Amino acid sequence: MKNRKLVVIAGSAAVLAAAPLFLDAYWTDVLNNIGIYAVLALSLNLIVGHAGLFNLGHAAFYAVGAYTAAILNTTYHIPVLALLPVCGFTSGLFALLAARPIIHLRGDYLCIVTIGIGEIVRIALINNIFGITGGDNGIFGISRPSVFGYVIRSPQQFFYLIWIFAGITVILFHLLEYSRVGRALNYLREDEVAAEGSGIDTAHYKLVALVLGAAWAGMAGNIYAAKMSIISPGSFSFWESVLMFAIVILGGAGSIPGVLLGAFLIIGMPEVFRQFASARMLIFGAAMVAMMIFRTQGLLPARPRKYRLAGLPSGGVET
Repeated sequence: MKNRKLVVIAGSAAVLAAAPLFLDAYWTDVLNNIGIYAVLALSLNLIVGHAGLFNLGHAAFYAVGAYTAAILNTTYHIPVLALLPVCGFTSGLFALLAARPIIHLRGDYLCIVTIGIGEIVRIALINNIFGITGGDNGIFGISRPSVFGYVIRSPQQFFYLIWIFAGITVILFHLLEYSRVGRALNYLREDEVAAEGSGIDTAHYKLVALVLGAAWAGMAGNIYAAKMSIISPGSFSFWESVLMFAIVILGGAGSIPGVLLGAFLIIGMPEVFRQFASARMLIFGAAMVAMMIFRTQGLLPARPRKYRLAGLPSGGVET
């Protein structure tokens, strides 16, 4: 079973890596967008799928990272990729400051507050806060990223940058999932009261999930800014948060393969059916409704976790 899984992963990675050799610039750019949203959805999956926190304002953290990269690059001419950790830090710090007063909220209440945070950030950007965000026009002239002096310009070149970053994200989040922090987040998702009764500091781990997810979204914002070379508040609307949330729920909350599949379907399928422009969103909406009725756990839901217990010949129990 394990060998079969490795073969599937290796085959999928090989097909994806070869895709730019057979696709034109347009479809390669579609794959680039899928890659960015896959990273964003994986960062949101840490919050929604693993910690069980409803967050519909994730675009705010994405925006903070993108604007951090844009402002520092255009003002101080710092290379964009060198700003990756800076963007992650600023988004994570913003998440910490914004979430600390509201971390005790649960369910719908937390969801509504996160919507408010996302809108506050968007409106602040439109109003040109501190005179550095460019208002409605945004920020122009962001430089292209370079690797070892090689400037990345074409969609094919961006493809490898984006998907290498996505691959690193998958590996790190997989390791996190099976770490002590990952187990604590899953306990928190399943039953917060029981987790707290077991000695888990629930407020601390909620903040950990929000800060880590926000930091990764900020780094995705950095790559997006470098790819587009121009950003504006319209790129970080509430709709973006809805898309990320839909990817996680459709693919399977808590499932990394499910989130990747969700990104391909939600971002890629509308492009496939672009010739049916008048009906494609109707079809897309109907498919989403059908999914929520007949496949409530998502397309590829997370499998039950198995933990090894001493003295059990079978090797473990499911949870």
